Amino acid sequence: MIRPALSVLFVVALAGCGFHLRDRLALPEDTPPVQVVSTTPYSELVTILERNLRNAGATVAPREPARPAGAVPASTTPAPKMARLDVLSERWGDLPIAIDEQGRAQEFSLRYATIFTFRLADGTVLVPQQVVELSRDYVSPPEDATGTSTEREILADELRREMAASIMRRIDSVVRANLAREAAAAAEPGADASPVVEPASAPGASPAMPSLPEAPPVEDAEPAPAAAPTSTP
Repeated sequence: MIRPALSVLFVVALAGCGFHLRDRLALPEDTPPVQVVSTTPYSELVTILERNLRNAGATVAPREPARPAGAVPASTTPAPKMARLDVLSERWGDLPIAIDEQGRAQEFSLRYATIFTFRLADGTVLVPQQVVELSRDYVSPPEDATGTSTEREILADELRREMAASIMRRIDSVVRANLAREAAAAAEPGADASPVVEPASAPGASPAMPSLPEAPPVEDAEPAPAAAPTSTP
C-alpha cells in the first residue's frame, strides 16, 4: 500500500504544474491562429494543448461548432485561414505486468499513444505525422478496486499533460531546426534554404526502424604457411 500512496502524492504535487517553453514557441512570424483538432470527441488533450499554445505565445483559434452530418453551413463567408494541429489518434491500454500467487493481475502498465501532425494555413506540412507513446505503471490489488480506479485516473491526467508537453516540444524543435538551417543557408550564397520535411507516415503506422550500420569486413587470420616442396628422387 506504500507504493500506491507515494505515487498518488507525487502526482497530486505535480497536478498544478503547467507546461512552459523556455522561450516563445518558434512558429513562423506569418503563422495565423492555430486550431487544435482531434478525432476524439470532447478530447481533454485538445484543451491542454490549447492552453499550452496560449502560454507559449501562439494565438489559438476557436473550435468549430459541431454540425449534424450533411448539414449546410449557415454562412457562405469563406472560413479564415488557420494553421492546424491535428491529433489524428488517441489510444489507451492497460497491460498486465505482474500477477499474484493466484494468477490475478495486480500491477499494470497504463499506456497512452497519439499520432499528430501540424500544417500551415496553405496546407504545407510543418511537422509530419509523428507517433508519441507514454506509459506509467500502477498497482491494482484485486481486493481494492476503488483505490485503483482513483490512482489510474490521476495517472491518466498526468499522461495527458506530458503528452501535450511532448507534442509542443516536437513542434518547437522542428521549427527551430528549420530556422537554423535557413540562417546557415543565408550565410552561404547558393545553398538550399528550403525547410526539411520528412515524409509523412500512414495513420497508425509506427516509425520505421533505423537501418543498422554495416558490419566492418572481417579480416582473415594469418595465412597458413605454404607446404614445403617435395623432392623427387
